[in-house]
Amino acid sequence: MLYLILLRYRAPLAELDRYLAAHREFLHRHYAAGHFLLSGRQEPRVGGAILARGLSREEVGGWLVEDPFHKEGLADYEVIAWAPGLRAAEVPAAWAPDAEVVERVVEN
Repeated sequence: MLYLILLRYRAPLAELDRYLAAHREFLHRHYAAGHFLLSGRQEPRVGGAILARGLSREEVGGWLVEDPFHKEGLADYEVIAWAPGLRAAEVPAAWAPDAEVVERVVEN
């Protein structure tokens, strides 16, 4: 199952930036484990988003308590279970194996 994780910052950016390196280490650990597929900040910089792959919402929630932003009370998290029904052909099948592939049509 895929999960959209939305972070909403609760603290000023200057305080968040003090923990940014540790937050990135947390992200890297979960990329290396195969849990995270995409991540980045929102624009404007009011929060972030992570696309994750996991077995359950509880499993994903367990990962998030390790995030320094969570430990320091700097962000709120919303975890949305997501079952894509369609995917573009260039999106890896492993990300959404049950989704129907929609081929791009190039018009001349």
